[in-house]
Amino acid sequence: MIKLITSLTEPLFHIDIPGVVEGSFNFATVVFLLGGGFIMYTAVKEISHMLSVEHLESEGASAIKKQVTTVIASIVLMNLIFSFDSILSALAITDVFLVLAVAIVISGVAMLMLADHVSEFLRRNRKYEVLGLFIPLIVGVVLLGEGGHVAHLKLMGFPVEPMSKTTFYFSIAVLVVIDIMQSGYQRKLNTARQLESAQAPVARGQTPRS
Repeated sequence: MIKLITSLTEPLFHIDIPGVVEGSFNFATVVFLLGGGFIMYTAVKEISHMLSVEHLESEGASAIKKQVTTVIASIVLMNLIFSFDSILSALAITDVFLVLAVAIVISGVAMLMLADHVSEFLRRNRKYEVLGLFIPLIVGVVLLGEGGHVAHLKLMGFPVEPMSKTTFYFSIAVLVVIDIMQSGYQRKLNTARQLESAQAPVARGQTPRS
C-alpha cells in the first residue's frame, strides 16, 4: 500500500466543467471518493432494511445463499476501504514500516479478541445497531471530504473541504452520549408507566394483579 501511494501520485484524469465540476483525480482520491460513496450507500441501505419488515419473512435457501455471498463481498470491500483510509491516516503520523506493522497487528488481534463480546453486546442491546450504522455514514462523509480536498474538487464553484479528525471523533462522541441519554430516559419512562399501571387499580379500589 505504501508503494502504491508513493508511486500512483500522478493524476489519472481531470474533470474541468467550469461552474459545475472541477478536479484532478489520482489513485488515492478515486479510492476515497468511491469508497466513501459505497460506505454511505451501504449504511443507508442497512438502516432502511432495519426499518422495514420485509426481511422478517422467510426466504428460500437460494436467496439466503445469495445474501450471504453479497454480505461477504461487502465486508471484504468495506475492510479494504477502511484499511486504505487507516493506512493513509497512519502515514500522516509516521512512515516507519515497523511501527505501522506492529500497530496493524495489535489492532487486528484486539478485533479478534473483542468480536464475540461486541456481538453479544449488540444481541442484548439491539438499539445500538442503528448507532453503529450511523458511524460508517459519517466515515463515508469524511472519505468524500478528504478525497474531494486532495483532488481540489469544486462543485458548483465551491471547493470541497475535508472534515478534521477532531470533528469526526467529536461527532461520534456526541452520537454515543445522546444514545446513552436517550436509553436512560426510555428506561425511566417505561418504569414510570409501569408504576402508573400498577397504581391505577389501587386508585379505583381494586387489587392490582401480580
